[in-house]
Amino acid sequence: MLSLILAEDHNIVRNGIRMLLEADKELSIAGEATNGKEVLDIIDKGIKVDIVLADINMPEMDGISLIKELKLRNPDIQIVMLSMLDNEKYVSQAFLEGASGYLLKSVSADELIFSLKYVYGGGKYLCAELSMRLLDKVIHTAPLSVAHTDIEFSMREIEILDLIAEGLTNNQMSARLFISKRTIEGHRQSLIEKTGVKNTASLIKFAVLRGIIT
Repeated sequence: MLSLILAEDHNIVRNGIRMLLEADKELSIAGEATNGKEVLDIIDKGIKVDIVLADINMPEMDGISLIKELKLRNPDIQIVMLSMLDNEKYVSQAFLEGASGYLLKSVSADELIFSLKYVYGGGKYLCAELSMRLLDKVIHTAPLSVAHTDIEFSMREIEILDLIAEGLTNNQMSARLFISKRTIEGHRQSLIEKTGVKNTASLIKFAVLRGIIT
């Protein structure tokens, strides 16, 4: 049974969330709080808690401050943020401080319950809406990928590019890939000719800027 504390300073919102959670027989509400201090008071009483589901904006002690304090006192208790705030800085700060999940209050009941069980199982969870937004940002800001170039690279060439970036010599690459040194030299020269660069350093720069290697 997953035991949790629900921390939300708006009664109507908290009651609604409690009703959704109580509909699942695998979840148990161990306590309710309107701020971070009340959460800590409940835990200090010795009540068994697996997860704290908390808002960020709460009086007296907000969600971020609660994460910090909770991780100092009871690092085994996981904390999941449930907030209206979708700014990346709040999401990043929450995870950096030790949160295991971040959900927007617009999540469905199914996603809310799934996320809690996922975190209980040891994972970290970012709600679908924020995940898709982040993915969209990555897609539009990522370096030009291999798919966006007219140059075609074989899997072996990409493998050799990775090893060159690691600083391996031709002899070391030969031993690693079980192919001759002469074959390695041929691939290296072919890569330089394909990309039109002048040397190995420029080859690595080319590959990194285009997302061929990371």
